[in-house]
Amino acid sequence: MGEPWPFDTLKIILVCVVALQGLLFALQNIVNLDAAFQAVAYTVGRAEHTVYPESIGPTVTSPWLVWTFLSLILAGEFSVAGVAGTGAWKLWSARRSDADTFNSAKGTAILGCGLAMLVWFGGFGVIAGALFNMWQTTAGGYRWRARFSMPARVLWLPCSST
Repeated sequence: MGEPWPFDTLKIILVCVVALQGLLFALQNIVNLDAAFQAVAYTVGRAEHTVYPESIGPTVTSPWLVWTFLSLILAGEFSVAGVAGTGAWKLWSARRSDADTFNSAKGTAILGCGLAMLVWFGGFGVIAGALFNMWQTTAGGYRWRARFSMPARVLWLPCSST
């Protein structure tokens, strides 16, 4: 119908960034698979827990469970990449359409950003940070909680509004 609004173009770019973040994290974990396994084992094995030595979370040392956790992380990161990437493409395809068509194309992009929040805030902030107390080890820290999901959380509101 015409030129896309600058704000709509910005939404598309930001959703692309969320997709790229998921893809890059997943690929980095694959090319560093042993290190990724060791990082997950470190966290769920509750290494270096001297500040909070007791926990309601279990201590996991089973290699197959650690591989399961790492597989879930990779699946989540690739899902963020795929869903947010698809959402960005749908938004790009609707960028010159009327506002209602563009707004109806937002669903997949919002889902991709929601998955990013689940993976990085839910998985790393809540499960690794709170349940396994990663925040009080040398691998964690307060800045870990929000760092990876912040772009998706910031993008969630403007993308979900008209």
